[in-house]
Amino acid sequence: MGTDDPQLVAPEAVGERAPVRLAVLDDHELLLDSLASWIGANALDFDLVLAAQTWLELVHSANFPTELVFLDFQLQESISIEARVRTCRAAGAKVIVISSLDTRDARERAMDAGASAFLSKSLPMHEVMDVARRVMGVEVGPSTRNWRPLPVGATATTRPKLSGGEEEALRLYVSGLTTVEVARRMNVKYETAKTYLRRVREKYAKANRPAGKKAELIRRAAEDGYLQ
Repeated sequence: MGTDDPQLVAPEAVGERAPVRLAVLDDHELLLDSLASWIGANALDFDLVLAAQTWLELVHSANFPTELVFLDFQLQESISIEARVRTCRAAGAKVIVISSLDTRDARERAMDAGASAFLSKSLPMHEVMDVARRVMGVEVGPSTRNWRPLPVGATATTRPKLSGGEEEALRLYVSGLTTVEVARRMNVKYETAKTYLRRVREKYAKANRPAGKKAELIRRAAEDGYLQ
């Protein structure tokens, strides 16, 4: 799921109603972390109160049920998507299924079970949240549509300027690929991909935005619109 060119909700727009209580179930820890960072910084009309990596962790949480649940279609667990969607719906939560497996069969299974929407993980995060707003009946006034916050802890001059190769390597790396896989996808040598990522980290470091660890780099990517 990407975060380029987000349409965000200004703080004053949130006062019209309490933020929608949101839960996310995905067994990719780094993705959960980056989602939490992006939503916390950019989607102020939602409150991510539960980020779970397993089905049992979700349903056993004191914060469950929430008003809305993002469910990953594919999990390591044997609980079917139908059972997960129906349980959430029975508990009073609406469900949006988000999946890298965007097939007709997967979509029909999720929607027939009661999901409100089925979205591809390739969608930018701002589009995912726009769908979530429609599902939850959250309106964004005209005066807030062009509002853009800066990344957390950043100023107008602290977003690093990346080259085309650096940006592509970053997008691929934070999507979960290894450096070897990034090189293969970009059709470049391993050392070239490694250099791209090193330069990205160096540029963020110069901007006083730590990105030495992969989790930190994913946060920066989420904040700056590179996460897909």
